[in-house]
Amino acid sequence: MSYTWNFDIVWGYRWIFLTGTGVTIGITIAVVLLGLIVGLIAGIAQLSRSPALRWLSWAYIEMFRLTPLLVLLLWFYYALPILTGIKLDAITASIVTLTLYGGSFYAEVIRGGIVSIEPGQSEAGLALGMTPARVMRRIVLPQAIKRMIPPLMNQSIIQFKNTSLVSVLAVPDLLYQGQVAAMDTYRALEVYTVVATIYVVVLLPLTVVAKQAEKRLAHSN
Repeated sequence: MSYTWNFDIVWGYRWIFLTGTGVTIGITIAVVLLGLIVGLIAGIAQLSRSPALRWLSWAYIEMFRLTPLLVLLLWFYYALPILTGIKLDAITASIVTLTLYGGSFYAEVIRGGIVSIEPGQSEAGLALGMTPARVMRRIVLPQAIKRMIPPLMNQSIIQFKNTSLVSVLAVPDLLYQGQVAAMDTYRALEVYTVVATIYVVVLLPLTVVAKQAEKRLAHSN
């Protein structure tokens, strides 16, 4: 069975593709920045001397890492208002969910980066009279961040792809706009080919940067 490709019809929807791409990039920037903050807090809490903090951070990390993202999106949008009376709009629910979900993975990357630093360096800082907080800020984190950069970048790329799931909440992201175009034109093959191509075009430079960062880290080590 032959199929005749026709991208002329899809070209008429180029502006909604651009709008959807802008929404996707905007959501990604928000959830990456917020997720890094959440991940830093949870990652450091995992190394706290307080059993309560360690348990709370562990519970948060495992709950979000082990629950499918689609389930979390639906829960925050539909179930949370029933339990709390707090109604979140689709974009807010998406950002909150993706932030907490991504933060759980960032937390493990950050924790792993911190524990990879030789304990002797922290002990030397403490011996010089530095507080534990200052040792973390001045000695451990600067070295750990260098090792964290490649996995953090890879996780951020995954976050960009994860945004495609917010279309189930009718957030006008790239995939949702593609669905609208596909229903209007009945040219699903062309539409979703364009959507996939846009994802590749946006993510390819980031993957190249992540690969280069890994190579530089390996070379410096």
